[in-house]
Amino acid sequence: MSLKRKAAEAAGDATKKPKANASITSFFGPPKTTPGSKPAAAAKFDRDAWVAKLTDEQKDLLQLELDTLHESWLPYLKDVLLTPQFLELKKFLKQELKNGKVVYPPMKDVYSWSRHTPLNTVKVVITGQDPYHGPNQAHGLCFSIRPPTPAPPSLQNIYKALKIDYPEYQPPPNKSGLLTPWADRGVLLLNTCLTVRRGEANSHAGKGWELLTQKVIDTVSKVRTNGVVFLAWGTPAQNRTKGIPVDKHLILKSAHPSPLSASRGFFDCHHFSKCNEWLEQRYGKDGGVDWDLNVDPGQAGV
Repeated sequence: MSLKRKAAEAAGDATKKPKANASITSFFGPPKTTPGSKPAAAAKFDRDAWVAKLTDEQKDLLQLELDTLHESWLPYLKDVLLTPQFLELKKFLKQELKNGKVVYPPMKDVYSWSRHTPLNTVKVVITGQDPYHGPNQAHGLCFSIRPPTPAPPSLQNIYKALKIDYPEYQPPPNKSGLLTPWADRGVLLLNTCLTVRRGEANSHAGKGWELLTQKVIDTVSKVRTNGVVFLAWGTPAQNRTKGIPVDKHLILKSAHPSPLSASRGFFDCHHFSKCNEWLEQRYGKDGGVDWDLNVDPGQAGV
């Protein structure tokens, strides 16, 4: 698969700034549409009718989801959103913000993974743990980091593994770690936990995000019947793939790219080339992923 193809879009949510006093809804506008028919469940789903049945409290707690979660995902995630555990999570987040806690990523970016990678575009799933907890880092895609913050060690190791698979691969300039081009090409970059308190890793773990993100993974497995590649790096990510039918999908497992574990098999896992070989068998010669991140700065909007 060529690494030199230019991406049509790159930075998206990570680099755009909303106008002053603009609502989340007006900032994002209508969800982007993608060619292809909707899955049956989505085609039958009446969003307005579903919203009309919500209580005022539910509407208040789920405003972020109603405003920013891409429409392709809602029919499959709606039941999880109404579980007591998820609603308690939303109450917890509301209290965190009320108490003056800084939460990452910014609320408008929590569901950016869903907008960059609508359900009917998913080819690959990469699962992380929780967002980066420093300022100007997390923007809703696992492993991806806002410019000008340089790529952290785990992502640098991902670039090294890519270089082994594709010797012509060149990491993005200025030590960038922005992975939106991958997400726009069908790579779902999903953290297990979607928020974190500033400076406190895993501070929002076990609050309810895991219920939702597992449903995301299960939905991909069920709906994307032509086959998806799951890149399961490290034990937590591998645990997320349990129950996925291997006759329909490809699960590639290795050590995590963290400096603490990458030397135990990640660098030589060849997941990027194996992924593309399998996708090209399923989807044709252009069915693989262009892993190139060297996007025209004018297109990237950085």
